[in-house]
Amino acid sequence: MRQLFTIILAFMTTVGFAQLKPVKSGAYHWSEFSVKKSNDRESRFIMEGSSPHFEYLEIHATTQHKGAKPNPIKSNPDKEEVIIVKEGLIKISVNDQHMTMGPGGVLLLLPQSTHILENVGEGDASYYVMGYRSKKPMDLKRGLSAGGSMLFNPDSLEMKASSRGGGRAYFDRPTAMCENFEMHVTRLDQKGPSHDPHQHVDTEIILVISGQTEMTIDGKEYKAGPGDLYFMESNFMHGVRNATDEPCMYFAYKWR
Repeated sequence: MRQLFTIILAFMTTVGFAQLKPVKSGAYHWSEFSVKKSNDRESRFIMEGSSPHFEYLEIHATTQHKGAKPNPIKSNPDKEEVIIVKEGLIKISVNDQHMTMGPGGVLLLLPQSTHILENVGEGDASYYVMGYRSKKPMDLKRGLSAGGSMLFNPDSLEMKASSRGGGRAYFDRPTAMCENFEMHVTRLDQKGPSHDPHQHVDTEIILVISGQTEMTIDGKEYKAGPGDLYFMESNFMHGVRNATDEPCMYFAYKWR
């Protein structure tokens, strides 16, 4: 009986993923995200679907109010996550690692890693959560060999100057779900492009931290400010620009 239930559950899961529509390229704005509220937190739905490399991709944002009780410690058996702190102060515990992070803090969370997040600041703490499953079989050994789950505090990462501003590298490595996953922050000090328009097999997200930006994706024009993000489908021509003479800064992360 248990074996039959497992087969049915696996079939239903496969069918559910097959019905997910691909996430479309474009700009996704913080002010337009639907909000679900409870006593001590808020959740904002951003996107859910599939991509060329992921059978399942979901992004949401969580806001824990001051004094919010953290959810129980848990682990994801077959899902990987990237968590980015937007505001506030979050204490993150992953397996035997512990770190308190402010804005720009990042957690790369491999499947089967125990974790808990707690607001330890004097105000709200918000963070983005990107969860995903690859179309190819999960390779946990590959992810562990590349460094396992990792915590990054931006204060410990060098902002290297460039001709247009600067950049801060977070990671560039294989994971349990990705042949390669790369993340960095770019700062543009003046109006204009970060680089010439280009395309690649990797799917990419740009998450705006500060300032005003513009993006061309597959010939279409978009705008985004702090808290907003752009999604670029695999092999779509794209290019991001600082829209003003005031500095802007954004996360760029891509995977295959």
